Amino acid sequence: MTHVVDEVPLTLEGRPPKTLGVLDQGALWANLGVSLLGFSGALFLLDPLGNAPLSLAAALLAAVVGSLIGTAMVGLSAIPGTRTGQPAMVLLRGLFGARISYVPSALNIVQMLGWGAFELWVIAKAATAIFGGVPYQVWVIAAGVLTTALTIWPLGAIRLLRRYVTIGVIVSLVWFTWFFLTEAPVHTGGSWTAFAPAVDYVIAISVSWVPMAADFARHSRSSRAAFTGVVGGYTLAQVACLGLGVYAVAIAGADAVLADSTVVFNPFVAVPVGALFFGILVLRETDQSFANVYSTTVSLQNLMPRVDRRVISGAIGVLTVAIALVVDVTSYGAFLTVIGAVFVPMFAVLAVDYFVLGGSYRWDTGENAPARWSMLVPWALGFVAYWLTTSTITVEAWDGFWVTVREAIGFTRQPWMNGALGAALVAALVTLLIGWRRRDFRR
Repeated sequence: MTHVVDEVPLTLEGRPPKTLGVLDQGALWANLGVSLLGFSGALFLLDPLGNAPLSLAAALLAAVVGSLIGTAMVGLSAIPGTRTGQPAMVLLRGLFGARISYVPSALNIVQMLGWGAFELWVIAKAATAIFGGVPYQVWVIAAGVLTTALTIWPLGAIRLLRRYVTIGVIVSLVWFTWFFLTEAPVHTGGSWTAFAPAVDYVIAISVSWVPMAADFARHSRSSRAAFTGVVGGYTLAQVACLGLGVYAVAIAGADAVLADSTVVFNPFVAVPVGALFFGILVLRETDQSFANVYSTTVSLQNLMPRVDRRVISGAIGVLTVAIALVVDVTSYGAFLTVIGAVFVPMFAVLAVDYFVLGGSYRWDTGENAPARWSMLVPWALGFVAYWLTTSTITVEAWDGFWVTVREAIGFTRQPWMNGALGAALVAALVTLLIGWRRRDFRR
């Protein structure tokens, strides 16, 4: 009798099981699309520039358009993981070579550690809104223990999301929507002036998942299931989350949310039986921290392929809790956005090389994969294009640097420009040019 392996192998040398169908993938990404951060993030969807509020129709359309564009990128980045059975950072061995892939792996580890700690902070703050007498530290530690346990059995965690958690989340969102539609002030006025920056903001939220898409898609039964699960599940959930957030911000007050993002939790707790349904959303938020800690684990396995992932997950779980307890994660968030921007052009380089230039037939993910220095060029140029064209506000000194660069080269950023799309377009075109020149030399 053949033994069926239904959990992630302990090292990279193990064969990844293909057990996740489209419903599993859809449930995973739908739950990732519903974020407690998304409720307060609706404030930046409504007024991304801080001086040109959108109309309700413009904001909701920006949420749909931005989500579809962003999730299409995430979905495409998942397909090579399904085909090769390799996690995201190991896939980069085929793009850059084994040794060079350590650089983006290190960047991903830093950002995933940060986002994992940020999620523990969000969970603790949200839980405090329900149970005010319990200290913040207790919630951080409890969420950290649960997060770490989920990373030990990651495929089991995904099946748990599909069978039970997703239903509770859907009921909770419907419950809050029913009450918010009657209690929130009517959103009037606004314009379409900041539509492009709003789309840019939503794309940025979505594509932040690019560095981990293959970590889960490697266990998908098919590329179609992985792509459909990402695009369908995440888009529906994120649009619903941002739409609900628009009303929550209206009830809490935009100025209050801007001063303290956790104030947006109060309207949820205030509705009838709100503490129960908001508690479901808080518990579900551990899938965000789980995804970040697990992605950190498999990124480290690119550097240490024969180390037991359970040992790595345990150590990362402890470190993530420590960061959430002692570091000001709110100020760290802007820095994480800067790091995350490196993966948008990297995805474009990978997509063109893999899907267009025939890379899928020669993709080498071995530990001795040769260096491909030429692929660093489109990645770097795409990164520059991102910061020349984006409307995203991050760290003051960093933003000021790019203002200086624009002035030095005589470049004026137009309101319609989009950082994610600009980075992807430049990186893709340069990758195509390098690929065509390589073919010409071979002739």
